[in-house]
Order: sequence, then C-alpha cells, then structure tokens
Amino acid sequence: MKVLANDGISKSGILALEKGGFEVITTKVAQEQVANFVNDNNIDVVLVRSATKVRQDIIDACPGLKIIGRGGVGMDNIDVDYAKSKGIHVINTPASSSESVAELVFAHLFSGVRFLHDSNRNMPLEGDTNFDGLKKAYANGIELRGKTLGIVGIGRIGQATAKMALGLGMKVIAADSFIPKVAIKVEFFDGQSITTTIVSQSLESVFKEADFITLHVPAQDGYIISEKELAIMKDGVGIVNCARGGVIDEVALVKALDSGKVLFAGLDVFESEPTPEMAILMNHKISLTPHIGAATGEAQDRIGTELASQIISLLK
Repeated sequence: MKVLANDGISKSGILALEKGGFEVITTKVAQEQVANFVNDNNIDVVLVRSATKVRQDIIDACPGLKIIGRGGVGMDNIDVDYAKSKGIHVINTPASSSESVAELVFAHLFSGVRFLHDSNRNMPLEGDTNFDGLKKAYANGIELRGKTLGIVGIGRIGQATAKMALGLGMKVIAADSFIPKVAIKVEFFDGQSITTTIVSQSLESVFKEADFITLHVPAQDGYIISEKELAIMKDGVGIVNCARGGVIDEVALVKALDSGKVLFAGLDVFESEPTPEMAILMNHKISLTPHIGAATGEAQDRIGTELASQIISLLK
C-alpha cells in the first residue's frame, strides 16, 4: 500500500510506515494535481498538514482512497464528514503538538512583555548610535508572574498552556463552551506534581479579567475578538493567537494597538494567510511567526509515529 505525505512527514513516521509494509511518497504535489497523482500512483492514504486541502472534488475523484490523515489538530482543510460518508477514514493527531504550540504562546508572551520582537528589529539599526535611547524605550518591561492569563478554549493545547502558566506563577482563567471544568496536573522533573481545577467561566468575564489572552479554538464562522470584545478588555492587555487565522478582527486589533488599548499581540496565524496584511507585518507592536506552532522536531516525530500507528491499525 502507498502513502502520499504531501506536506511532509518525519523520518520516524516514514520508518514506522515502511516497517509496517507501506511505501511512503514525500513528493510535493501541487494542489490542483493531487487527485491525478493519487489515481495515477494508486495511493491508498493521503497525509496533509495545513497546506494541502482535501475537499469534496478530490474525494469524489479518488475512489480508491482509504485514509485521509491530518498531521496536527485542526481539520478545517479536509471535508471530514463528506469523506466519512464515502467510507474513508479520517485521522489526526490532536495531542502530539500541544506542548510545542504552548511553548510558542509563551515565546510570544515573553517577547511582548520585554519588547524583544521590536528591539531585535532596532538594535541592528541603532544599537551603536542610539543605545541609551533604545534602553529607555524598552525599559518598561512587565513580569508574567502574578498576572492573569485568560485561555479561550481549554482543550489539549489550552491545558498545556495552562500548565506552563501555572509553572510561572500566573493565575489561569478559562472560557470553553464544551469543557465545564478540567483538572490541570503540573508535573516536575523529580516525579512530584500538583493538580488544580480550572472551572470555565463566561467569555466576557475572561476578557474583562485577564491581563493576557491566548486563543486555542478551531476555525470559526465569525470573530471571537472584534472591536466590541476589545473594548471590554483591560487597558494594556496582551493578545496571542497561535490557533487559527480569522478568529481575531485584524483591523480592530491594529486600531487597538495604535490607541494603546492593547499593549502587544503575538500572531502565528493570520486572516489572509499565507499573505498576511502589510499593516500586520509592519506593526512594531506585533510579534510575528509564520504558522509554526507545531514545527518542532519533537512534535513532528510524535505526529509521524502517531499517524503511522493509526494507519497500520486501520489497514493491516
């Protein structure tokens, strides 16, 4: 049987699949050629990440397809229900990248409270001529310890983020329509651990109480944060989105950044991805990364081996 890993797969995933008797093809096929490639090469399994879309047209055109796999959590680039209605298995790896995404959230938080994203732009330009001026400009840092982190969506990634926040000594509050409460276990290097319970509260109360807000939700039909929500937040709030583009109104966000209502934002995903708006890219109050939440070697190894395990159990 053949597997097309069109958006790539880790070496460990390839080895696990090959050991299970599968041929793995990592040729990058253009979106419009996927269906033809699948049929011409008798592909049984298509694996994607966020780049390749597997919509109804591909599903209809590829009757021999047995599994569609998503290396990661969100499956908004796959017509999941339609694929299942055609007897195709749809799999993903919801737990494999949680820690990697959570660490990126904190990379953006630390960058924002200490102005690292902006100082790293300006030090090469002015560090030798305006050192004292830059020192003054970036002198009003903020500690995360003791502050309140509001988590919107307390699923696996939200929980991993909560653990890191608790480890830093932050207060954690959360809003989630589907999870009324969750036990968060923070484990330490020596085998000790502590467990605390987070009870979901209203989205409005999270927005009002949080010093920093991080989003961990799937793609939405509308905005979770727009001008109305920004208005009820604390002055000087920090906002991080490492979930999905389109859940924050970027025009309203830029306006709030310019007015000082929002101190900084950290964005890994964008409304118009993969071509973010220039007003976002050039704003010195936004810490930017190009959708790399799950892009660590450890996460990709876990994703590859987990996909391999699911494929082997389904088809062997």
